[in-house]
Amino acid sequence: MSGESGQPQAGPSHAGLDWPNLQRDRAGVPGGVIRRAGAQGPRSWIQKVLEQITGSPRQWVTPSEVVPVTVLAVQRYLLEDEPRDTVPKPPLYCYDVTISDGVYQEKCYLDPSLNSLVYQNILKVGIEMKISRVSCLYNEKRVGQGILCIDNVHCGETLDAISLETPFRNRAHEEKPERPLRGGKSHYLALWNNEDPYGDIWLTDKQPEEYNFNNTRIISLSHLEMTWANRRNFPALLVRILHKSKLRYYGKPDKKMIEPYQTFLEVADSSGTVSVIMWNALCPEWYKSLRVGLVLLLQDYSVKKSYPFRMQPLPVDPQIKLISTMEICLNLRDPPTNIIIIPEKQVKPEWRLPKLNHRFITRSELDDMPENHICDVIGMLAFVGRVQRSKKKENREDFWSYRWIHIADGTSEQPFIVELFSTSQPEIFENIYPMTYFVCTQLKVVRNDTQVPKLLYLTTTNESRVFITGHRGQPYTYDTKVKNFIQWIKTKTDSGEMKNTVIGGYYPYPPVPETFSKYSNSVKVESLLTAISEVRKEIEDLQYREQKRIAIQGIITVIKYIPHGCATESASASETLLNDNQPSTSQAAREESHRQERDGKWHQDDRPMSPQCFQSTSASLSPSKKRRILQGPYAKQESTSASTLGKGRKTISDRWESQMWREKSFGLIDHLHYSHVYPESIPRKFILEHRKFLTQQYNSQPAKYVPPEGKPPKLDDFMSARSLGHFEVTILGLNHEIAIDVAFLPMYCPEDVRTSQIDTLLTCMNYSCVYPPEVTVSDRFPGPRALASDIIRAATELDRVHIIGILDICNLGNNKVEVYLQKIYSPEN
Repeated sequence: MSGESGQPQAGPSHAGLDWPNLQRDRAGVPGGVIRRAGAQGPRSWIQKVLEQITGSPRQWVTPSEVVPVTVLAVQRYLLEDEPRDTVPKPPLYCYDVTISDGVYQEKCYLDPSLNSLVYQNILKVGIEMKISRVSCLYNEKRVGQGILCIDNVHCGETLDAISLETPFRNRAHEEKPERPLRGGKSHYLALWNNEDPYGDIWLTDKQPEEYNFNNTRIISLSHLEMTWANRRNFPALLVRILHKSKLRYYGKPDKKMIEPYQTFLEVADSSGTVSVIMWNALCPEWYKSLRVGLVLLLQDYSVKKSYPFRMQPLPVDPQIKLISTMEICLNLRDPPTNIIIIPEKQVKPEWRLPKLNHRFITRSELDDMPENHICDVIGMLAFVGRVQRSKKKENREDFWSYRWIHIADGTSEQPFIVELFSTSQPEIFENIYPMTYFVCTQLKVVRNDTQVPKLLYLTTTNESRVFITGHRGQPYTYDTKVKNFIQWIKTKTDSGEMKNTVIGGYYPYPPVPETFSKYSNSVKVESLLTAISEVRKEIEDLQYREQKRIAIQGIITVIKYIPHGCATESASASETLLNDNQPSTSQAAREESHRQERDGKWHQDDRPMSPQCFQSTSASLSPSKKRRILQGPYAKQESTSASTLGKGRKTISDRWESQMWREKSFGLIDHLHYSHVYPESIPRKFILEHRKFLTQQYNSQPAKYVPPEGKPPKLDDFMSARSLGHFEVTILGLNHEIAIDVAFLPMYCPEDVRTSQIDTLLTCMNYSCVYPPEVTVSDRFPGPRALASDIIRAATELDRVHIIGILDICNLGNNKVEVYLQKIYSPEN
């Protein structure tokens, strides 16, 4: 366990290059060795570069031979201020990149000027990379030791398979626990957020142990509250954990703390409940071993006045006193806290420790729950969205990680919609998939009944915990509502609820209010409207998996329908490294777009295949049967509406262009192209046999390379859960100088399904839901192409009309950006 004692030396390298005197024996260099390949084996490119830089009069070199290396790890940490720094800087996260040349592995320091390649997920594990300039950063406190720095790179394609058998050239890089190359920090952070424990310093092996209480003096929490200010030594506390918060990382470059973590435990005995704060190195030692419900004996703790602005969670038992005047502090030192987990079988009834009381609600009860109500839920995951990120503060490098999920419990046709933030449980957050039984505690109700559509969802709190396995033996299994769910799920094992599940894709939630004035009241931004000339910078500033909503003014000048199945054919997974002036659509997509513009129409024979051509089994993913097909609740309707159009090669108009566009399009100073819908933005029907592949596709990029199991399928091999296709919409700025192409995804809500009418584009965008329920086939129901024709016809109403467009900007990483038109308003409303 790495703690405050034995602090690592500041400066470059705990385990660096170790330049030995070339005349000395290379086999015995303290802290690491340079190992050569056998005389008959391939020559290491890493070894040749090291020899080139040691023989150079400069501290940097351009390798005499640039050969591809593979990236095995990208690891992040906070670099503390150097002694020469006089002005504190904002948090500066650095990256160590582990590369392999096929002979050796080497951990290198990435020059901060290249950090943007990580921010955009261009430099990532599993790719081939060419390094065209390297330098050396020496550790002046150690003899002959330094770090290999990557100064210039070209990132290539993702490789199908990479060998992990190559050894580290420097054995010090294999030491445990892993330590960053630079600075005094003892550990790496999670790659994309600061809440998740990452690396081998986080222990998991703390076990309950029998304890002899004969010579132990115990004090109650209520007695401690009355006497702590006059005490120097505090008797032991015997308490049960009622709540456990996610981790808080508070590291800063100017704070020389080795493991700056903090977590809150809400604990209780028979007399009251109080907050316990665990600090610094105790968190890596204990956090993953402590769970809600455990009984703890706490000794050698400290007590302080509580922080006045922190809201404690509600006690599980309203009869228990909430103690808010003091906090219990646990530290590795000052004084060194002693924590003992007491086995449940040793817990005596006379201790009167509180039991865990859960607040489970059903989906049918949610409609009546007030705003900010705290509750627990259990159900089956029907939809699991991709991991997304949002900035904690503007102009900072810290992000929250979150994803949207749907939970069905059988009490309503509607699922729970949950905004699931990372709860410092990456082993669960990164491994949830549809058809899983899911429990989440301490959720907060978010609702707004005055907007249309009504806003109602749940979001996690600081104390939320999630469970997907090991439900047997958990205290909540005795809850009546949990038992009812278990009985319901037993009857649904082979039903549609279990099979009609969805994973990933773009998820437009929360819905945008029906009027611009309500939208204005719902957002917290410095500037409500973004000039169309500023949109490019907004897009460029987004980082990997970040999603942002903005409002622009303009005029809709072009609308073009893209049927399902045509949207992704031009989107290759290998599409990377677009230059600054190149739009985010691929060349093939633009050529296809131009062809459609020339034709001004789509052939009916180009429509997606009907669902009868597909069987929902893993066998359907064989190479001979890989097809893009129509799928979802509207598959039958598409077949019906297509038949009404005839089976010959009849054509319908799927494009509208205003006269203004014909007049202004040639005089634009900038035209942004972000209407392409990439394969990873299309929600897919979930197939349990491929759960590992699908889960990986919609998780964040891992920090370390994980070899695939066999030959993985392609994302396009899986059926889409959305069958309506999409529209490419061109919005011209009010000054007629800049235009932007965006995507619009038509979606039905139950009201639209019943009326089967889409009067105008404005009406179509007033209501939306992501996965509409199954509906009865009707001659009046508009299929995707009929819907397209309705919207194209309605677009004529927008000729030269000023609108306010609400845009969702999504950065998928690797230079792939999408912009979705979420809603349009008339400036008058």
